[in-house]
Amino acid sequence: MPGNGEAVTGRTGAPSGEGSAFVMSRGVVILFAVACGAAVANVYFSQPLLVTMGHDLAMSPALVGSVVTLTHVGYGLGLFFLVPLGDVADRRRLIVAQLLLLVVALAVVAAAHTAATLLAGMAATGLLAVVTQTLVAFAASLAPPAGRGRVVGLVTGGVVIGILLARTASGLMADLAGWRSVYLASASLTALLALVLYRVLPRHSDAPPTTLRYGPLLRSTITLFARERLLRLRAVFGLLIFAAFSTLWSSVALPLSDAPYFLSHSAIGALGLIGVAGALAATMAGRLNDRGLSQRTTGIALALLAASWLPLSFARSSLLALVVGVILLDLAVQAVHVTNQTLIYALHPDAGSRLIGGYMVFYSIGSAAGAIAATSLYTVAGWGAVCTLGAAFSCLGLVLWAFTRQGSPDPASEVTSRSEV
Repeated sequence: MPGNGEAVTGRTGAPSGEGSAFVMSRGVVILFAVACGAAVANVYFSQPLLVTMGHDLAMSPALVGSVVTLTHVGYGLGLFFLVPLGDVADRRRLIVAQLLLLVVALAVVAAAHTAATLLAGMAATGLLAVVTQTLVAFAASLAPPAGRGRVVGLVTGGVVIGILLARTASGLMADLAGWRSVYLASASLTALLALVLYRVLPRHSDAPPTTLRYGPLLRSTITLFARERLLRLRAVFGLLIFAAFSTLWSSVALPLSDAPYFLSHSAIGALGLIGVAGALAATMAGRLNDRGLSQRTTGIALALLAASWLPLSFARSSLLALVVGVILLDLAVQAVHVTNQTLIYALHPDAGSRLIGGYMVFYSIGSAAGAIAATSLYTVAGWGAVCTLGAAFSCLGLVLWAFTRQGSPDPASEVTSRSEV
């Protein structure tokens, strides 16, 4: 019920200026989801291609490893330095401009004949792929408050599918036409999406929601974290769930490529198809948030996340257990993620890009921490220790929810009450 501190509509009584003159049809929401998935996939395409890239460009193993690192560093920088621009610039123009620049970066990667060119292109690709988060914030601003959770859930579902299918798609395309074809195809798709979004997204003549200059804009992101307890709390939830998510996906290939399975890279990549179930959770969680059930959704999802590590711990002896664990984990992570985004956007819709961008910085920290810890721990102590680590991240999130759920602030109860009068 809305009065339980779980409502998700905007804090202020002013309606979203963007949403008032534009109808978010299902087709437009799907377009947002496709664009988000296509953009974020560029961050993950390289992972199955590293060996081939290294051989083609005569790169050392250490230098090849820096391809992924630089891509994620670029993405992290973009979250802080580019995503907040959505609060001061015309989002339609900003999105189209970033997509066109992303086309250039992808073309540089596809045409690279030296390691330096490849690394520069990958860093730029990561930096510009944060257009995903600008799209999420834009979709949230265009959605009516009563249906915002559903829209964020559907768009986030596109992000989930893009992340999980990127490795599978890039591996298959590389086998058919070489690794460069992956980035040429992505550049073509990105250019097409830029054209479609330019024609479909609403044009606004209104002044930007804030007139902050760039420096104060970035500082205001930090100020928002200092001021809003809910934002800090949800950012910590985001860090923990994506640490657990990364713990699994950064290390699961290690036991599967060893005895008794000896699975190929393509077979391991196909495991991502199972994780697409998380997209369903994103949609369901969005609808539950619209019904005022965000706290309950968070608690149930965190409990499922902790429970998922039990079947995952049997992955070395049972593929069925692995599949069950993967489904539970992805369902739980995406349910919490959608809830987080819906709630924090509702705090200050006029600062939606800064809120989403700042929150996603914690996502990146959690992902990096989980990946580093899991791969290191597997080498020293094996798969059981990795599962213990993932369970620890998950249980910590559940304990945090249990101790904070009663005191969580309501970002929108006043508006909800006013809208019902």
